[in-house]
Amino acid sequence: MKYYLCRYLPPRADFLATMTDDERTWMGRHGAFLDDLLAKGQIVAHGPVIDPDGSYGVSLYRIEDDQDIEAITALDPIVRNGIGRYEHFPMPHLKARD
Repeated sequence: MKYYLCRYLPPRADFLATMTDDERTWMGRHGAFLDDLLAKGQIVAHGPVIDPDGSYGVSLYRIEDDQDIEAITALDPIVRNGIGRYEHFPMPHLKARD
C-alpha cells in the first residue's frame, strides 16, 4: 500500500466565501467523489482546513502500489472542471488503523 497526503488548492484564497452557484455545485460533487473513495477504503479521511490565509482541503489516501495518485485525483469533478488543483505528498512511513 501507498499513502499520500493530498492538498486541494482552490482557485482563490477567499473561495469558500465567494463560490459561485456553479462552483458550489461542483464542490458538492467533489464531496460525493471523496465520500465514495472513503467508502471504498481509498481515502482514510478528508475535509476542509480553515486557514486565515486561505482555506484548502486535505485528503489522506491509502492506495494500492500499482495505482497512481495523480490519476485518481484527476478524476475529481472539481479538477476536471478547472476549479483548483491538488498537491500530492507521499507518506512512506504512515501508521494507520485498518
